[in-house]
Amino acid sequence: LLLEPESREHVARVQRFVREQRIPLVVIGRGTNLLFDDAGVHGVVMKIGEQMGGIRISGQKIIAGGGVWVPQLARLSMRAGLTGLEHTIGIPGTLGGLVMMNGGSQRKGIGENVTRVSIVDAEGATCRLSREDCAFSYRHSALQGSGSVVVEVELCCPQGNLAKVRSEMINDLRTRRRKFPRKQPNCGSVFLSTAEMHASVGPPGKIIEDAGLKGMRIGQAEVSQQHANFIVNLGGASSADVLTLIRHVRQKVRERIGFELDCEVCYVSPDGMLLPAHIKADKQPQ
Repeated sequence: LLLEPESREHVARVQRFVREQRIPLVVIGRGTNLLFDDAGVHGVVMKIGEQMGGIRISGQKIIAGGGVWVPQLARLSMRAGLTGLEHTIGIPGTLGGLVMMNGGSQRKGIGENVTRVSIVDAEGATCRLSREDCAFSYRHSALQGSGSVVVEVELCCPQGNLAKVRSEMINDLRTRRRKFPRKQPNCGSVFLSTAEMHASVGPPGKIIEDAGLKGMRIGQAEVSQQHANFIVNLGGASSADVLTLIRHVRQKVRERIGFELDCEVCYVSPDGMLLPAHIKADKQPQ
């Protein structure tokens, strides 16, 4: 069952209902960084979309709904003369999901600009959290695994130079169009780029390419020939194809340089559990 709530009150009702009925619940935005099992979800999928996508800007303060399309938020902040969200211009997801995982690009995270987050918790109660409550770290926050839904976010962005901000956004989009496999179905960046790994051996895409794994294929899933930190669907790939390919890539990299490539992509099980895809991948048959 797919639901798209129109308000935080609607979200709260859904949260209370699935809890009382013990029904699995998966919350999504645009599905970025998610790998669903081929069996689907045997429960409720709640999509936080444009019905909860309002944006208000006053001075350096932005208040935006959890369903806001991230590139739209970045553009509006630019037009308001604000800086800080340039790195999000090409991220194809919603604000709630971005905040949940402290997403971003260029090794930056949205949490740097977050001041408060309004959530509906797993019991249906509405709470306001500070940046400190969210405990943002690289591609992680305390919200993950809590069962909470991000319904509104308050951000603070300093005044910037409009021409410079626009130029940075244009350059970021050009880079993405050149480097990323935008025309082939994929889940986004597969592996995390940790600070330690990045400093010593480089980002995941380079590591995978240096291991000779570009173009490696399992079934209809392939390590992208355009950017090795993407796995693309050549047509009819199963979740098992993707997971098995993740396991093979991790194994080859581990054998070659001793680093563990952990996943940014999350696997969604039929019973609604979300876990980093490498945990599920490691259980795939040899």
